[in-house]
Amino acid sequence: MNDELPDIQTSPASGEAGHQPDGGPVPAKKKRGKAAAAREALAALEARIGHKFVDSALLITAITHVSALKPSHKRADSYQRLEFLGDHVLGLVVSDMLYRAFPNADEGELSKRLADLVRKESCADVAKSLGLIDDVKLGQVGALASARLRKSVLGDICEAVIGAIFLDGGYTVAAQFVERNWTERMRKLRRPLRDPKTVLQEWAQSKRLPTPVYREIERTGPHHDPQFRVAVDLPGLAPAEGVGGNKRAAEKDAASVMIAREGVGGWKNDG
Repeated sequence: MNDELPDIQTSPASGEAGHQPDGGPVPAKKKRGKAAAAREALAALEARIGHKFVDSALLITAITHVSALKPSHKRADSYQRLEFLGDHVLGLVVSDMLYRAFPNADEGELSKRLADLVRKESCADVAKSLGLIDDVKLGQVGALASARLRKSVLGDICEAVIGAIFLDGGYTVAAQFVERNWTERMRKLRRPLRDPKTVLQEWAQSKRLPTPVYREIERTGPHHDPQFRVAVDLPGLAPAEGVGGNKRAAEKDAASVMIAREGVGGWKNDG
């Protein structure tokens, strides 16, 4: 997780609640207008999330950053406790999804898939797709009102929303939210589960074959942008070739070709 990447930004702090910027009291009509706008914004957020809250305070807490709290409030009034709960709810729901979706996957593969799906970047992607970035309540962060928050915050907010849904609607409702937003991601894993060279070597050992041998066949292209063609050899099997911008990439490609050709189990991402 790269927490140094900026992702969401605060907006300039306004005047004190209930007062205009010049210090005078806010007219009752203006207060009512703000309250109506807040209700509309909350309803729009619930619609995007797909859950109508019985206790809307849970959702408000889930999207409230600690920087937005008044001095008299505790950190528990921010998203942090809900994020702790949502993190574990997410892990359980996704584990169940993986267990049912990939019946042939072993514990190691399931663990790697789980780690990819529940990491902060994945949660932040879900939060962005739901437009949560526009709903996070932020205060003055750092020396400037425009100070930027780290990317991990958006992932935390997403987990807090899951925790809020769980408390408000129960496990089934929370699971439905996760399934709606994670099923497609589960079936399109972005990162390879294992290095193809490792998979091929372990398969060769299971067949009592020696370690695969990689040999460079050809190098083409200019010095600053070379293209390598590499073959991998195993006794009793036809060589498999791969290409890449460096030798290691070409070797991995060659291993992938042999794995696919020989139907080596545990490699394809379809379980």
